[in-house]
Formats: sequence, structure tokens, C-alpha cells
Amino acid sequence: MVAVRFWLLLWFISTSVWGGTLTLDPSQRMYVLQDEIHYIEDADKTLSVEDLLAMPDESWTPNKREIFNQGYSDAVWWLKVSLVNASSMPLTRYLEVSYPVLDRLDIYLSEQGRQVEPKAPPESFLMGDKIPFYQRPMQHRFFIVPLTIKPQASLTVLVAVSSSSSVQVPMQVWEPTAFYQVDQSQNLIQGIYFGIMLVMILYNLFVFLAVGERNYLYYVLFVTSMLLFLASLNGYTFQYLWPEATQWNDQVLLVALSGVVFFGTVFTHRFLDLSLLNARLRVSSATLMSASVATVVASFFVSYSRMIHILIPIAAIACVYAFSTGAVRWRQGSQSAKFYSIAWTAMLAGGLILAMNKFQILPKTSFTEYATQIGSALEVILLSFALAERINQEKHMRFTAQQEALQSERALRQAREEALTAQSRAMEMLESKVQERTQELEVLNRKLAELSTTDALTGLKNRRLLDQSLQEALVRCTRYQQELSVILIDIDHFKRFNDTYGHLAGDACLRAVARKIDGDLRWPSDLAARYGGEEFCILLPETREDGARIVAERIRSTIEQMEIEIEGTWVKVTISLGVTTLLPTPELKMTDVLAIADEALYSAKSQGRNRVVFMPL
Repeated sequence: MVAVRFWLLLWFISTSVWGGTLTLDPSQRMYVLQDEIHYIEDADKTLSVEDLLAMPDESWTPNKREIFNQGYSDAVWWLKVSLVNASSMPLTRYLEVSYPVLDRLDIYLSEQGRQVEPKAPPESFLMGDKIPFYQRPMQHRFFIVPLTIKPQASLTVLVAVSSSSSVQVPMQVWEPTAFYQVDQSQNLIQGIYFGIMLVMILYNLFVFLAVGERNYLYYVLFVTSMLLFLASLNGYTFQYLWPEATQWNDQVLLVALSGVVFFGTVFTHRFLDLSLLNARLRVSSATLMSASVATVVASFFVSYSRMIHILIPIAAIACVYAFSTGAVRWRQGSQSAKFYSIAWTAMLAGGLILAMNKFQILPKTSFTEYATQIGSALEVILLSFALAERINQEKHMRFTAQQEALQSERALRQAREEALTAQSRAMEMLESKVQERTQELEVLNRKLAELSTTDALTGLKNRRLLDQSLQEALVRCTRYQQELSVILIDIDHFKRFNDTYGHLAGDACLRAVARKIDGDLRWPSDLAARYGGEEFCILLPETREDGARIVAERIRSTIEQMEIEIEGTWVKVTISLGVTTLLPTPELKMTDVLAIADEALYSAKSQGRNRVVFMPL
């Protein structure tokens, strides 16, 4: 045994000589893959996984950049890295590619030259924004692949990437808990940014509806376009708004960025009164607006890669144009132009950083990732100040003209103006308070609704929502004559588990099983709930017997392969599953369905547990 370990150690040391190998430390929370990445350019798109696995290490080119970045390229790029587990325990890690606008990202896993099939089929993880979102192994805006490296073994990861956008592949290997912690922080930062943008949109929309000033409308459309562009660039819209609209997911980037240019130019022209300066500025504004409209039309006929090369320089020119015209008006003494110019300084900096990143002048780092959000957030806030300052200037000019024309009634008119101003401010404060209270109540109501239907221990839906959903599914499936499947699940020997390891470990076991059950569901209409104690129930509307059997067996296999760490010891658990599929009738009751599934579950336990038993109506 000592000799075997010695030769394994020599093998790990020898593999570490090649720069494409990373030996994982079980205590290390995250690795940024840089020098470990080796790559091959497949310009003809003819290489296969078998070809690449057979190639010697010398055929691969080491990555010399902080992040693998090839800019805009038509080739398929193959990346390779080997992960080594020198410990005596299996390691579970997440491979993350944190650039969500890649068209295709195919990931293959190989152990000792043979392809590993984590879930067969498929034989590989096929992802990208050209593939529906729900086909990803983990539902996340970035590309996440779970990896399991056996003790004292290595796992080779092959990544095939191609995209009409910039080919950037920032790769990290995460310990799962660390990944979720960092992901929550990132989502919080993005949530703050999106919250600021939405507040600015709603506030200025209300102002437009109240005063009818069209500058506010152009400002709202400008901020909305910017918000849509950045949300799409960061993968949020594909995840939450149109997860299956792959063609539109590329299109929206061009449409939104064109909207930023168009509405930003219209807003600039009207806000700064550029028509009063000279004809050349009017021509410049019209040219930029026409170019943005033309890019929207052309995006339906021309490839994304060509259009983005045209649109990004137009956007950069628009930023410079807006900043320079604002500076001119500032020098002429316009106070509102001062806020406007400062605002566009922040936006220009963020836009230029984004453009330089896309053309590989700047690498993809945390600074370049958030510079656009920071700049745009500052810009929209300062532009709101600029709008307010302009309105104040116009009010002051009208007030002065009225005073000069009506000197004999100055005192009376001044008193009325002050009274109206105080009343207007009081109304605005009252409306603001009402809006704040309304929003607080809506948030509380949503939280209460979520709490009332969620099991506090496992995070799954509770029995109350299960009964309601099952009753609604029976009515719907009866009306449309669609089949309905129900799965009851029981953790085997759970009482013995509790008695052996304690109730805290039992709670951890329930949570772990619940996560696996919920993770193995594929359709939004499927519902997993805690039925009671150590029992769970899955509701599968519009699912036939064969589909229900597949889901049940997949869950059983997942739980069987799962290990729970308890005080340094890895413990396995199994489950028994009872499945029933029926075509509901008006006379059928909810209790009848659950009774059949329960009888099937009892049969599974009596046959030895850790099995799936199907029982028809």
C-alpha cells in the first residue's frame, strides 16, 4: 500500500510539471485559472474531443494573459486544464465561466483519457446564449459546471468556445460554499445598481406625467435602454426574462445600445438647446440619431459580430459628443450644463473602459466589469440633478419676467407663489411618503406570502401549498384531459440516522436531500414540497408514466451518490419512492391520489428500500 501511494505521488508530481495541471487543495476556496489554461485554435472547426485528448501536451499553447481573451474571432477555441485531487477524499468543485454572452460553450470531462458522463445522456455539457437557458446544468447567469474529482485522481476539462461576441473565457474553480457566498455579494451589488436605475426611471417618469416636460421622457427612455443593455450584457435578462429566446438575446444588446445612443442624443440636443448654437451641431445630432436607427434595422439582417464592431465606436463617439457639447454650454455660463458635463464624464469613462475591454486593450477584471455600472449610475443621478437645475432656472426666469411686468402686484403675487410652492412641496412629500409606505407594504406582503408557503427547514414548498397546487392540477388536468404524476419520497432509516447522529445532523440531512430533489426538477411547473417529517412529495403536471419514472429514478440515483459530512465523517443516505400516474376524473379526490402514491411508497420500503415502485390508479 505504501508503494502504491509512493508511485501515485510521483505521478502527481510529474503531471504538475505541465503548466496545464492544477493540484487542488481541499482547504482552498477558489482558484483563478490563468497559467493552468492551454489552448488550441480550431480555425476550420474540424477537431473532435477524441482528437484533442490524443494530442501531446506540446501541441497546446499556454495562456499568457490574466484572462483568456481572443477578442472577436470566428474560430473555435479549445481550452484544456487538468485538476488533480491528491487527497484521500472526493472533492466537489464548481467550474465557472463568468462571461454570459458566449454563443457556444461546450465542456467535456475526461478521466485517464476516457470521457466521464456525469449524467448520461448527455455526454457533455452544452451551453451558451444560443442554447435555451434551462438546458444548463446549473440555473445561473454565468456558466457553472459541477465537478467531482475522485480521491488521488485527475480530471481533464476540455472547453470548446465560439462566439460572435468577444471571445473571453474567465475561468474559476470554486468550493461550492465559497461560490454561493461570493455570488450573493455580486448579486447584491448588481441589485443596488439596478435599484438605483429603476428608482431614477420611475421618479422621472412620474415627473414627466406631472409636468409634461418631454426632456424627462427622453431621459427615462435613455436610462431604460442603458439598464436593458447592461442587464443583458451581464446575463440577467436571459435568465429571468427570455430564457428560450436565444436569437433575441443577441439582438437586444444591439437594440438597447442603439437606444442609448438615440435617446441620449435627443436628450442632449433638447436639454442643452444645441439648435441655438450652430447648424453643424444640429447635423451632428441628426447623424448620430440616424446611425443608431440604422444599426437597429441592420441588426435584423447583418451578423452580431459585424454590427457590434460598428455600434461600439458609434456609442463612444456619442459619449464624446455629449461631453464636449456640455462643456461648451458650461463655458457659456449654463448652470445645468455643469451637472450635465460632470455626469457625462463618469459615463464616458465607463463607456471607454467597456470599449477598450471588448477590443482587448484592457483585460476583463473586477474594475472593468463594474466600471460601466458605476459610471452609468453616477451619470443618471447627476443628470437628474441637471434636469432639476434646468427646471429651477426656467422657473426663476418666468418668475423674474412676471415680477418685471407686474411690479404693482409684486407683494400679492409673491405671497401666492410662496403658498403654491409650499403646497407643492407638501404634496410631493406626501406622495413620497405614500409611495414609500406602499412599497414597504408590498415587500412585506410578498415576504409573508413566501413564508406562508415555504418550509422553514428545507426551503421547499410546504404542505399547505402542495395541497392547493395538487387540487388545482387535478382540476386543470381533468378539464384538458392531461395526465398527472405524483411522487412520494421517504428517507430510509431516518429515525436510526437521527438516533445515531443527533437531530442537528438529521436537519442537515433533510436540507441536503431537499436541495438534491429540487435541483433534479427540470420544468417550472414541477413542484417539490415537504410532505411531513422525512417525507417529500413531487407534483409533475402533464407528465406520463415514463417521464415520472425517469424523474424518480434520477432523484433516487442522485441521493444514493450523495454524501453528507457529519463531524468529519461522510455518511450516505438512500430514499424510497412511490410513483403514480393517472388521468384525473371529476370524481377523483386529492386524498385518493396521495393514498395511491403512499401505497406505492410503502411497497418500495417493504421490498427493501432504495428503490422506485410505480402503482397506477
